[in-house]
Amino acid sequence: MTVQELAAATQYTERARYNTSENPFTFRWPPVPIRQFLAERDRAFDPATPTGAVPLDISAELGTAYPATTPTLLVRYLKIRAGEELRTAFAAAGEICYVLRGQGESRNGADVVAWGAGDVFCFPGGNETRHLALGEDCLLFVATDEPLLAFEGLRAPAPGRAAVQTTHWPVEEIERRFEAVWKRPITDNTTGHAVNLTTASMLPNYATMPSINVGINTLAPGCDQRPHRHNGVAITLALQGEGIHSMIEGERVDWSDGAAQITPATLLHSHHNRGARRMRSLVIQDEGLHLYTRTPGFSFD
Repeated sequence: MTVQELAAATQYTERARYNTSENPFTFRWPPVPIRQFLAERDRAFDPATPTGAVPLDISAELGTAYPATTPTLLVRYLKIRAGEELRTAFAAAGEICYVLRGQGESRNGADVVAWGAGDVFCFPGGNETRHLALGEDCLLFVATDEPLLAFEGLRAPAPGRAAVQTTHWPVEEIERRFEAVWKRPITDNTTGHAVNLTTASMLPNYATMPSINVGINTLAPGCDQRPHRHNGVAITLALQGEGIHSMIEGERVDWSDGAAQITPATLLHSHHNRGARRMRSLVIQDEGLHLYTRTPGFSFD
């Protein structure tokens, strides 16, 4: 058989594409937008909303065939009516939950976490999770890496094989850690007054999940968080946003309590507190992925 015959078109050669452009770093994916999710917030907080999920899904804008808030992250509100249960099973490495309202407990495999407002907890992927609301309606804000796994064509890890371990960060301990943070002087190296939530299994990159970093960020009244940029996208959930705004490459975004907003990766951004109370936000980033690849890309203006 000749070389020419071997090279004849087959189903395999038909799949081949050859990029000979002058600059192969150009790409055609739609950009990640600056976006605030007010309608989704209103639906999640509406007392009439039944038990279920309210996803923050902009896959149509991102050009993905699967739900996504950013190319690597999917976040959603989970509403659980008093006395009811919500079951989820995400195709993700794990799930991170922030308790916006209520008290309850969540089960994942043999693990059980009892939680209240302000708590953060995470579970490994590969199991069904059951959230139970105790006494009153509950609202969780949940982040996963589902789009990242979908992009790679991967499944959730098999039970017992996940890198993520069940972890609970109670609000009382988070507040205790802030006492030292707020006393720390501001220097040229200060990026903010935050408590970042990690586990021993994620060291040395201090991530919450392999690709995801989560923290609680604060900013005192009258203060500004200086302009900076990083390679990780950020989803910021306003916990105390009255009088707060962000500037993202010159575009102003006024915060609204309970609503999340996207800060696209690499864009210069800053936060400003013109209110009477300390700003507080839950920040979810895919910076864990960039820390692992040694490409955090952080810089001030």
